[in-house]
Amino acid sequence: MNPALPSAAALLRWYRAHRRALPWRATDRSPNPYHVWLSEIMLQQTVVATVIPYFNRFITRFPTIEALASAPDNDILALWAGLGYYARARNLIACARAIAATGHFPDTLDSLRALPGIGPYTAAAIGAIAFNLPIVPIDGNVERVTARIFAIQTPLPATKPAIAAAAARLGNQPAARTAPGDFVQALFDLGATICTPRNPSCLLCPWQSSCAAHAQGIAPTLPRKTPKSPRPIRYGTAFLLRDPTGAIALRRRPPTGLLGSMLELPGTAWEPTKPAAPPPTEANWHDAGTIIHIFTHFELHLHIMAATTPHLPPTLQHAPPTTPLPSLMRKAVEAGMACLDGRSGGRKEQVKKTSFLKKRSKKLL
Repeated sequence: MNPALPSAAALLRWYRAHRRALPWRATDRSPNPYHVWLSEIMLQQTVVATVIPYFNRFITRFPTIEALASAPDNDILALWAGLGYYARARNLIACARAIAATGHFPDTLDSLRALPGIGPYTAAAIGAIAFNLPIVPIDGNVERVTARIFAIQTPLPATKPAIAAAAARLGNQPAARTAPGDFVQALFDLGATICTPRNPSCLLCPWQSSCAAHAQGIAPTLPRKTPKSPRPIRYGTAFLLRDPTGAIALRRRPPTGLLGSMLELPGTAWEPTKPAAPPPTEANWHDAGTIIHIFTHFELHLHIMAATTPHLPPTLQHAPPTTPLPSLMRKAVEAGMACLDGRSGGRKEQVKKTSFLKKRSKKLL
């Protein structure tokens, strides 16, 4: 027998006692749509703990959406460096300027979805949190909580429509419709702190008595997922070139595609087979190892070569090694600098692994 529909009022009481303190959340005032929008864009594919310092730096540098909209692109991209998924940064710029041009923040789902970089989930999250629209956005946390509450066992992604319909049932309760923003954030927090992917804390859950998966003893196994195919591998080489002042050579990537408009070390294209790797200038090049970096759709093996030179090529940008860079390129610079400074033990010790595949659950702190 299925337990009764869990009480939205009980979840809201739990939330008011245990809510996470997040810098974009309003506690004693109405939500700031700019803060909600900025946090939601940053939280796409990125965990809360990573986003918090970036959000704080952005709000300090650009306290209003008008300030963000009027800032030079490269200033915004530099502040974003390291946060990953750089198409978000380009859409952030376009969206800020579109909103600033109208003089007000749109407050309907249709008007939100018409903006650059705002899809169905993000529009629903902004609408619910900033404008109290009665809708439940489905992120990883809501998906997991809902699958467990209703014991939905069909694997993802096939079960997404069923989960969305079940989540809407939760949000249609009178208490939830009275405070849609708080109810949505309560679902986020329940998934992030109690109903976690592994070892959920069911004894502390305000919905334990109404959870079908808990009653059946299968909560930790849900939601089930269809196995994914292995990611293909691509290969490339990047060159760290340093002059006697400590400056390094960089270039800016094309405005579209991976890491669009971001600074990078000069290097080869990323290809399915190891490409030829002509260096940008003649020098005594040293092998600084290989970085394995996980993108959403492929795995990159980036070989790092490092050298010193009296003069950096005039066709490249000359910058200090502390220049803000994407995480991949920052690790490449670190590997190259360590090699040149004698801090690496050779190729095997320089093999590193990092990942941009950060699941969007709002999020596992």
